[in-house]
Amino acid sequence: MLFRSINDILDFSKIEAGRFELEHINFNLHKAIEDVIELFSERAHSKHLELNYRIAPGVPEWVTGDPTRIRQVLGNLVGNAIKFTEHGEVVVDINLNQNTHQDTHTHSEWIQFSVRDTGIGIAENILPRLFQAFTQADGSTTRKYGGTGLGLAICKQLVELMGGHAINVSSHLGQGATFTFSLPMMPVNSSELPSSTIEVSALNGIRLL
Repeated sequence: MLFRSINDILDFSKIEAGRFELEHINFNLHKAIEDVIELFSERAHSKHLELNYRIAPGVPEWVTGDPTRIRQVLGNLVGNAIKFTEHGEVVVDINLNQNTHQDTHTHSEWIQFSVRDTGIGIAENILPRLFQAFTQADGSTTRKYGGTGLGLAICKQLVELMGGHAINVSSHLGQGATFTFSLPMMPVNSSELPSSTIEVSALNGIRLL
């Protein structure tokens, strides 16, 4: 928790100073999402929560972007969902956003990320300032769950730096919350990638009895 708080402060300082640089590389989006789910699976299991994810048909496997920062944003949202959920489930949905005009990012697909939980929810009067730095739901929440209040502010700024739409939240107190954001990503044909980039099974070409 201490290291995460320090990293949050460092990232926030870099963004505010305009010294934050993003990567622009080809990566396996499906694998990046699976990595986040795997990272938090034990934490969810320890609280007897269901942690599931769904990747809709049509979502490209290989894309161009910043895998580290995408995992950071998604991981922060999943981590928060688990932290504020005592019973039920956390579900991550990845879809193509058909409601976004494509002309702002030629040849890119708008991919929508959604994290839904059945946790404590967020009071309506808190929602407008939820993504401000050092904001927590209220004093009692801070005392019970901890945190610096920087995570969501950093996530919002990272999404915007990556050319995406600001994170939206839908929630009612006591009824869970859903956080959603969309990012433009250029699909990459796996046939155009170097063979060393693509994971190949060690069993390929081997005959089995």
